[in-house]
Amino acid sequence: MTNAPYRLARVRPLDAERAGAVASPLPEQFFVRNDAADFESPEGQVWTVVETPFPTSPANQNSATREGWVLGATVTQEQFAFLAPCAPVNVFGMAHNTGASGRALPPQAFHKAASSVVGPGDAIVLSPTVGYVDPEAELTVVVGQAARNLTLENAREAILGFTIGNDVSARDAQKTDELWISAKSPDTFTPIGPWIVAGLKDDGVAISIVHNGTELAPATSNDLGWGVEEILVYLSGFMTLQPGDVILTGFPAECRQLTPGDEVICRVGGIGELRNPVVAGV
Repeated sequence: MTNAPYRLARVRPLDAERAGAVASPLPEQFFVRNDAADFESPEGQVWTVVETPFPTSPANQNSATREGWVLGATVTQEQFAFLAPCAPVNVFGMAHNTGASGRALPPQAFHKAASSVVGPGDAIVLSPTVGYVDPEAELTVVVGQAARNLTLENAREAILGFTIGNDVSARDAQKTDELWISAKSPDTFTPIGPWIVAGLKDDGVAISIVHNGTELAPATSNDLGWGVEEILVYLSGFMTLQPGDVILTGFPAECRQLTPGDEVICRVGGIGELRNPVVAGV
């Protein structure tokens, strides 16, 4: 993992015309890169089209190039919409991973359906019967290469970078489903984004939620029971991590119940914020 921070994003062009291109049944997607230190600066709004950072992942390939969207082309944020920054094969969360109390227990992961992943600005959809639902803002690892049996010494080599994840959780279902599948994997229950920051120093980064404009009590990544390297060693000890997989590391801060009409913003220092509305489903 590089020590020079930069951002990678997976985006969809907003222009509908694809001059000279053969129509595809799949929506377009391209990976873009930005090296500006100040995300809000004019330079931070201009991106360069790059090769996919996940060359062995079929779901994470650039669409066919066309005018304005060739490798090396510069595009502005007005020209595209941010998608979830990767299309993972596996989405992992870490259970009871806050502070000393979490570390007193063995590390334990849960699996979230990849189909639960949505991007920045996408709606979190709550069914009428879902019950009590919380958001969880989490520092999220993005795996850059296939990895098995990692050690504390080499675990960082598997990391492409970090993004923000929202581990939306249906608490009533969590009480009755000991595997947490129905609580964690409904469609739209894993917003991630808006981009990946490669080279982020993840020690002590701030983690917080803004719920309907009110910032809730924050925490930091130092409040996690198990650290990033330890989590990677644990997960890769029993399965191969795949390029584009994401690992939500745990939620140490304050949350508040989500209801339709809400807006939830998850913030992680050094990355930015992930904003999603909440709507009623059927």
